[in-house]
Amino acid sequence: MTSLFRSIRSTREAPEAGIVRRALHVLWATLVTLGFSWQAQAEPLEKTEIRYQGWASQVTFTELAEDLGYLAPLKLKWVGNTISGPQDIQTVVTGDIDVGGAFYGAILKLIAAKAPIKAVVGYYGSDANTYYGYYVKEDSPIKTARDLIGKKVAVNTLGAHLEFVLREYLARNGLSAAEAKQVTLVAIPPVSGEQTLRQGQVEVSALSGVLRDKALDRGGIRSLFNDTDLFGQFTGGAYVLREKFIKENPNTARKLTEAISRAIHWAQTTPPEEVRAKFDRIIAERKRNEDASSIKYWKSTGVAAKGGVISDGEIQVWIDWLEKDGQFKPGQIKARDVYTNEFNFYRPGKTAEAR
Repeated sequence: MTSLFRSIRSTREAPEAGIVRRALHVLWATLVTLGFSWQAQAEPLEKTEIRYQGWASQVTFTELAEDLGYLAPLKLKWVGNTISGPQDIQTVVTGDIDVGGAFYGAILKLIAAKAPIKAVVGYYGSDANTYYGYYVKEDSPIKTARDLIGKKVAVNTLGAHLEFVLREYLARNGLSAAEAKQVTLVAIPPVSGEQTLRQGQVEVSALSGVLRDKALDRGGIRSLFNDTDLFGQFTGGAYVLREKFIKENPNTARKLTEAISRAIHWAQTTPPEEVRAKFDRIIAERKRNEDASSIKYWKSTGVAAKGGVISDGEIQVWIDWLEKDGQFKPGQIKARDVYTNEFNFYRPGKTAEAR
């Protein structure tokens, strides 16, 4: 590039110097615009296909990343749908998919069981617009935590976000461990939670986001408590990769995680109506015979940090809970060993130009 400027200087005395200089400046500007792509080619990706599970009637941030063009040249391969985070990340552990997401408590339990996984980007959480609520019928006699003794509560899966929050609610409201065990958890697919409650199969149902708002629109139910009542705004879970996947496919791991984090930030900063329109189109185009009517209730990502950057604090709260509950020994798991921000597009220390 220096030689170009030498050429520019050397032509100053020639009659055609002005023309040459202008031509060379155009060439220089073009090269700058292209970002010196011939010198800075991205390192080749070790894999070109990413296997994942979807969620019925929802759009994952992995799918959004592909639609926004952030994932290219990686391609997604949908292998089916999941109904719970624990199932999703267990499928990552077995190697049947490459990326999956779950509640931090479920991730911690797997890591404690020596599962070789690493959290790489936070992908869901709770805020003023997006949260998990525990609902009863309008005429239900249940008013307090103690009223739940002997009752059934519908959650999407056992051992995950909804169970942890419910048990924390019971503990904070004075129920003993023996009393808390008398509250029965029933695993119900999220899309069936409202129906199960209305039909009287359970006395309480945990509902979130679009499914919650859709149920509230129909009326006849009321809130008992929300997870934000206990924890405020927080990121509740992350996407994970196998450590072997990261070691063998570092460029692919970076590309995938950066793409997901950029998609999350896009959804965090884009007007909700635009996000909903994109989700509607993605669902329609993938042709999985889904009901996309609930998308109109989408309001926010719920993710607390920019692009899903993970912090010690959002994991430590669940480590503390598991230690208090006797499931972990003190110091058994350290938050910093559970995750990495190395591949997040918005990771601390990344240059401002790239952000």
